[in-house]
Amino acid sequence: MALDLNHKSILVTGGTGSFGKQFVQTVFEQFPQVKRLVVYSRDELKQYEMSQVFPHEKYPAIRYFIGDVRDAERMKRACEGIDIIVHAAALKQVPAAEYNPMECIKTNIFGAENVINAALDCGVTDVVALSTDKAAAPINLYGATKLCSDKLFVAANNMKGARDLRFSVVRYGNVIGSRGSVVPFFLNRRSSGVLPITHPDMTRFNISLEEGVDLVLYALEHSWGGEIFVPKIPSYKITEVAKAIGPDCRQEIVGIRPGEKLHEAMITETDALSTVELDKYYVILPFTPRWDVDAFIKHFNGRRVELGFQYDSSNNTEWLDAEQIREEIRLHVDPSFTV
Repeated sequence: MALDLNHKSILVTGGTGSFGKQFVQTVFEQFPQVKRLVVYSRDELKQYEMSQVFPHEKYPAIRYFIGDVRDAERMKRACEGIDIIVHAAALKQVPAAEYNPMECIKTNIFGAENVINAALDCGVTDVVALSTDKAAAPINLYGATKLCSDKLFVAANNMKGARDLRFSVVRYGNVIGSRGSVVPFFLNRRSSGVLPITHPDMTRFNISLEEGVDLVLYALEHSWGGEIFVPKIPSYKITEVAKAIGPDCRQEIVGIRPGEKLHEAMITETDALSTVELDKYYVILPFTPRWDVDAFIKHFNGRRVELGFQYDSSNNTEWLDAEQIREEIRLHVDPSFTV
């Protein structure tokens, strides 16, 4: 049965972020009869700015709740009558997390626990949590907190008892054009004639906001509970991004920052022991599922990946060159972009 969010009540934590705004737009476009769509975040200015784009008068289902995922009582109150939670709230900046570790832990780990408890207590039926490629074999604090968060959401399926409730996770790479990412940084710096490159061999995955939202909707429709869904997406070299944005700029090698990887991984060799390949996605299955793995594979016409399989941005089979990156920028960041 196809996913139908009409007449459902949905809450998005971190809903004023890049993902949250795209998710809200997509839901209103595809499911115009959605009952309630609650944007839950802690920044009143961002909520005000978002309300200018999605005003209550035009979108009567929308609600704006001030709150922090760290606040368990507020989180529980916000989830009253909610059917679906999409958990996008997180502290995401790697350098800030290294400098303020406990703040990152409070939001990304304790906040995840609060979301889980609110879902268990309030009759929620589906929870999808957003993860990151940095959670696979993490080397920085941000990635480590998101790995903890992933483990919490997967394990939450063991605590649901008789509830009709599924927790799952989606893990994907860098969103092109999102705040703090390399594309807007290079766009701002290209007028200087110099683009700083951390390492000439550095690679990253690439995904658009629309594809990220599609992945969440796929998880909502297909999750049995406990999966980590990973999309098959292209990679790029950081030097190709620089060439795409500033072909006449000098590339200055500045070195890898603390806590930064040369290549990003989404599925490790150990993850592969429980990973299934589908048409458009990989699915990392829980090691202690509450359902039949073989039945899952048969239902989705999937297959187990080979032993030793790894999925990282350096061993990908699909790559974006400079011209393709330019087209991605025009499609997803700035339609008027030229070089």
